[in-house]
Amino acid sequence: MTSADADTGLLAPGWTGSPAAASTSDTAYLQALLDAEAALTRAQAALGLVPAAAGPAVTSAADAAAFDGRSLAERARGGGNPVIPLVADLTKAVGTEFGPYVHRGATSQDIVDTATMLVAARTLDLVLADLGRTESALAAIAAAHRDTAMPGRTLTQHAVPTTFGLKAAGWRSLILDARDRLAVVRAGLPAQLGGAAGTLAAFTVFRAAGSHASAPSPAPVDTHALVAAYARELDLHAPELPWHTLRAPIADLAGALAFAAGALGKIAVDVLTLARTEIAELAEGSGGGSSAMPHKANPVRSTLIAAAARRAPQLAATLYGALAAEDERPAGAWHAEWEPLRDLLRLVGGAARDAVELTRGLRVNTDVMRRHLDLTHGLIVSERLAAELAPVLGRARAKELLTRAAKRVYAEGRPLGELLAEEPQLKDLDLADLTDPAHYTGSAGTLTDRALERR
Repeated sequence: MTSADADTGLLAPGWTGSPAAASTSDTAYLQALLDAEAALTRAQAALGLVPAAAGPAVTSAADAAAFDGRSLAERARGGGNPVIPLVADLTKAVGTEFGPYVHRGATSQDIVDTATMLVAARTLDLVLADLGRTESALAAIAAAHRDTAMPGRTLTQHAVPTTFGLKAAGWRSLILDARDRLAVVRAGLPAQLGGAAGTLAAFTVFRAAGSHASAPSPAPVDTHALVAAYARELDLHAPELPWHTLRAPIADLAGALAFAAGALGKIAVDVLTLARTEIAELAEGSGGGSSAMPHKANPVRSTLIAAAARRAPQLAATLYGALAAEDERPAGAWHAEWEPLRDLLRLVGGAARDAVELTRGLRVNTDVMRRHLDLTHGLIVSERLAAELAPVLGRARAKELLTRAAKRVYAEGRPLGELLAEEPQLKDLDLADLTDPAHYTGSAGTLTDRALERR
């Protein structure tokens, strides 16, 4: 392939250069297709359905570097998938003695589906490793900032104080949720083997290697054992049924990937908000530059993660739509899965890679957080004051006093505690403590501790 033909990721900085970019490349997919073909021959050899030497022969020839990916892609148009030309090329590469045992009994969808599961498994292993690194970074942040008070914001406005430790613990919880979902899906990724219409019929008429047509009919082939052997060769799950039109494995994978993108996206959008110039409570460790403004240090990692999170749901929707697959093998529904699934794997792989860098380098500006707690001159703790003053003044009187004091805070710019100190009935209260936002973070600390117990 020339540089003009290669999938360089020019418009995909979110996943370009990530481990997932390599594991989902055309070369990686081609190798997965070849791995699926070789495993099928080895599985049949293990059961005596083909000569024992056929397995090593096909495996030796199944090297992506020996095949012309561009030619395969162009010839795939003839039959609608790349397996048809690949089988022809692989058969030729294996040679006349063992070539007849390439793709024996399988259909194109068996190989594409199995290769897709291999690509997914190899990519998920990389994603899970990055999620583990992100989780560790967030655990350290949450522990370090267990008691770092900051404004809690609801509907974009200051609400009541919270802690940055609790926020980071929440991010970590989502990452662990994503990890758990992806791990379950990874463990269940199945091989595909059904033959022409999902009945495994071709395998039931194969004779054992070395038998002759004139020989008595051999015992029926144990197709269950064949599927299990095939899956074992690939380190994939052995399915109960061929799933040519039972697309739960794809839908489950899509859902877990979309969730992971959203979990990573939650961190990104929070960082993007809190890294705004006028907020500046957070900053990326090394921001990106601007082509026009030398002073910029853009939160690029968060931007790319957020972009992935916005794309993922629509890609997953296409894959969920493919569940409605007609007949025993579908036209169009299956074909519609290939590109969006690879895009999802790439997006999540790239976002997971960026999240490691983001969380490991995140800068937390605790002084700014503290200053922002005082922006409303004490009004951020009005909830606490309403509860504390009610027993002293009565509920209605306390509400009336706080409402009037809040108006004066806005009009005069004076601290709420100073205004309340003018009220004779409150002279015995420690208003400095009651109006200190850092003293009203509720159970944030214990909630953080509890969250960090999860492994």
